[in-house]
Amino acid sequence: MNNRWYLSTAPIARALVHLCVPMAAAMVVSAIYNVINAGFIGSLHDTTLLAAITFGTPLLGLVMAFGGVFGVGVGALISRLLGAAEHDPAQAREIKHVSAFALWGSVIAGAIAGGTGLALLHPLVALLGADAAAAGATRSYAAVMLAFVPVLAAAFCLEQLIRSEGAARQAMTGLIISTIANLVFDVLFILGLHWGVAGAAASIGLANLISIGYWAIWLHRTSEHMSLAPRWFTLRAAVVKPVLGVGAGQLFQAAFLIVTALVLNNLAAHYGDGPLAAMGVAVRIAQVPEFLIMGVTLGVLPLLAYAYGKGDRQRLTSALRVSAITVGSVGLTFAAALLIFREQALTTFSTDPSILTIGVTILAAQLTAMLANGFTGLLTSLFQATGRSLPATVMSTAQGVLFIPVVLLGNLWFGLPGIIWALTVTEVSVFLLGLILWLTSRGAIDRGLAEGSPQRAEQILETV
Repeated sequence: MNNRWYLSTAPIARALVHLCVPMAAAMVVSAIYNVINAGFIGSLHDTTLLAAITFGTPLLGLVMAFGGVFGVGVGALISRLLGAAEHDPAQAREIKHVSAFALWGSVIAGAIAGGTGLALLHPLVALLGADAAAAGATRSYAAVMLAFVPVLAAAFCLEQLIRSEGAARQAMTGLIISTIANLVFDVLFILGLHWGVAGAAASIGLANLISIGYWAIWLHRTSEHMSLAPRWFTLRAAVVKPVLGVGAGQLFQAAFLIVTALVLNNLAAHYGDGPLAAMGVAVRIAQVPEFLIMGVTLGVLPLLAYAYGKGDRQRLTSALRVSAITVGSVGLTFAAALLIFREQALTTFSTDPSILTIGVTILAAQLTAMLANGFTGLLTSLFQATGRSLPATVMSTAQGVLFIPVVLLGNLWFGLPGIIWALTVTEVSVFLLGLILWLTSRGAIDRGLAEGSPQRAEQILETV
C-alpha cells in the first residue's frame, strides 16, 4: 500500500501503527545492541574500557548535531510540502533540491567537524574528562568515532528523509540491517581481533555505512520526489532558510548535550571510575524503553507535519492525543518493570559491588527522567512539524541550559546523589516549560490551520 495513504487518509490508529511500530521496533533493536555492545566490552573485565565509552558518549551528540540539523529540518519540511501538494502539486517541485541539500550538507558538515576533532584529539580527550587510567582507551574510541562522523551524520539524515515520506518500514529495515552488522563486526573486532573500544567504534561506523547503501538504493528506485544526486544540491536561501530554521534546534541541542556530558563526566570522575561505569551501564538499560518512546515521538512527526501542511486540524489533534496516551502507557509500564527487576538487569553487565550499589539509584533516576523526556519529545515533534522554529529551538536547548546549573548545584549541595538526580530534575522542568510553550503556540498553530488548505499550501511554497 502507498506510504502517502498512511499520512493522508488512513485511520489514526492504523497510521500510527504503520509509522511508529516499525520505528519503535528498530530503535529498541538499536538500544538492545547498545546493551549487547556494552556486554562485549564488559566481558573484557576492564572497568576503564566501560568508562572510556561513557567518556566518548558526547561524540554521539556530535553526530546528532550534523545529521539532525539537516535531517530533522528537511524531514519536517518535506512532509509539510507533501501535505500541501494535495491542493497544489507545485509544492513537490523543490523536494529534489531539499533532499540533496540535506544529504550533502550533512556529509560536508560532518567531515569538517570530524577532521577538526581529529586534529585536536589530545585536548579533546582531556576535555571529555578522561582520567589517566582511561585516557588511552578514550583516545582510541574517540579517534575512530571522529573518522566516521560524516558517515554517521549521513545515515541519520537519510533515515529522516525516508521517514518523511511515511516509509517507516524501510527506515526500520535499514536500522535493523545496521544493528545486525554491528553485532557481526563486534564479534570480529572485539572478540576476534581484540581491538577493544576502537573495535566498538569501528563497528558502529561500518554498520551505518551499510544502512546508507540500503537507504540510498531504496530512494533511488522508489521515491517519486526525492533525489540524492549532487547536481540537485543548492545553497539558495529559499531552501536553506526553512531547513535550518527548524534543524538549528538540533545543533543547539547537540552542542548543549556535549557540554552537559562534559560537565557530568568531569564531576563524576572525582568519585572514581566505578560510578562513571555504573552511569554508562544504567543509561544503556534505560535506553530500551527510552528508544521505544522515541519511536513514537519521532514516528508521528511526518503525520503531524503532513496534516498541518494539508490544513487538517482534526487529524493533527487526533494524532497528537493518541501519541500522548501511547507515550505515557509505554513509559510507565517499562519503568515499573525495570525498577522491579533492576538488580537482575545490572548484574548482566557487572558483578562489581560498587557498580551494583550505585547503579540501582542511577537507574531509578534515569527511568524517571525518561518518562518526562518522552512527553518533551512529543511536544518538540509538534513544534518541528508545524514549522514553529522558535519553540522547537527553545525546547532543544532548554535541557542543556538548565542542566548545567542544576548539576553544579546538585554536586555542591548533595555530592554524588545530586549529580545522579540532576538529569531527572532537568527533564521534569523542561517538560513543564514545553507545556507553557505549547499553550502559547496554540493560537499560531490554529491560525495556520484555519487559513484553509489552499492558502496553507501557498504559504508553505513561499517559504521554500
